Amino acid sequence: MKTDVVVIGAGLIGAHTAVQLADRGFGVVLVDPDPPGGEQAASYGNAAWLSSHSVLPPAAPGVWKQVPRWLMDPLGPLSLRPTYLPRVAPWLWRYLASASTEAKLRTIAAHLRALLVGAPALHAEIAARAGLSHLIDAECGLMHVYPDRAAYAADAMAWDIRRDLGIAFEEVEGEELARRQPDLAPEYRFAIHVPEGGQCRDPGAYCAGLVAHAETLGARRIIARATGFRESGGKLTAVETTQGEIACSAAVIAAGAHSRALAIKAGDRVPLESERGYHVTIAGGDNLPGPTTGVMISDRKVVISRLQHGVRCAGQVEIAGLDAAPNWRRAEVLRTHLAKVFPGLDTAEGRVWMGHRPSTPDGLPVIGRASRLSGVVQSFGHGHVGLVSSARTGRLNAQLVAGEEPEIDLAPFSPARFA
Repeated sequence: MKTDVVVIGAGLIGAHTAVQLADRGFGVVLVDPDPPGGEQAASYGNAAWLSSHSVLPPAAPGVWKQVPRWLMDPLGPLSLRPTYLPRVAPWLWRYLASASTEAKLRTIAAHLRALLVGAPALHAEIAARAGLSHLIDAECGLMHVYPDRAAYAADAMAWDIRRDLGIAFEEVEGEELARRQPDLAPEYRFAIHVPEGGQCRDPGAYCAGLVAHAETLGARRIIARATGFRESGGKLTAVETTQGEIACSAAVIAAGAHSRALAIKAGDRVPLESERGYHVTIAGGDNLPGPTTGVMISDRKVVISRLQHGVRCAGQVEIAGLDAAPNWRRAEVLRTHLAKVFPGLDTAEGRVWMGHRPSTPDGLPVIGRASRLSGVVQSFGHGHVGLVSSARTGRLNAQLVAGEEPEIDLAPFSPARFA
């Protein structure tokens, strides 16, 4: 097989990349062993937020002090498989150190803001062209809910950073919060509403729809796993797959949590780890009790969203690698949180899921040309912002392949920054 560009991975990053490249007239082959938007993919099971204000990594100054308490709390947001600790310890150390001061946090936030600003509108524009407008709500706003104003004050640094980056938000409390979120448990009396936030109504269907749209633009999809590269004189000549070679002059590595081995072959050793996440989804229509718009529950560290097919509670960070079996008790924790936050919702029949967030220790994705192999673009490690960042990342990948000037400075996202 022969083409201009091989996109490795049919998740949301790969899907948007394929659309952008095909739209520019490139011949595109999309390689993935699994169906786009299928349950195996992080693109299927995320919290569905188009949160352009998600500029802060999970690590923060002083967060290490809370880690022991989280690990001991059966309802806590973090779990760590003891047998995996020796392997992941260096990554965890860099993860905590990367945001150990306010200055470091502000630097990361500024870089992420450049990637995420205007994301809901960008998704809406692309969805409209793909016939997927029904899956994107770019103007619904998103809400962070707290038990009271004192709990919000404890997050003051995060909101100060967002304000300084031009993110507008409003305070909602008391009767007004009850009016806007009538099904919310009364113990929550304060919230921050972020008007610029949006939501995807079905992330899995959105991913599948984008791939189908890329195919209408001329892209081809093969069911295979990319295994390596063939090169000549330091330039890419083919992508090797389990179904044979695909001759090409460019490739984009967008295989999510499975990108590390291919990245090494292209010249970059990226400390990539899976922050395994879980969700529970209660099937039903708009008559289900639940949020009117997506809510982040501050004291429980979960996001609850109303989707096209039900209400989803997503969260958890489990450090256990790619190969360990799911610990479904982590999903049951989410069911417990969901029942407490929206007590009118019957959570007994909820469906559970686990997936892999591809995460770097500094909270920034890898987006840039490979260090050794000309023609390869690295694009993975989007962590907690994979959905919201995917539209701009796809555009950036296409700009890199086409030799255009990227629309934002990509130096902070360089795959060589970990060398």
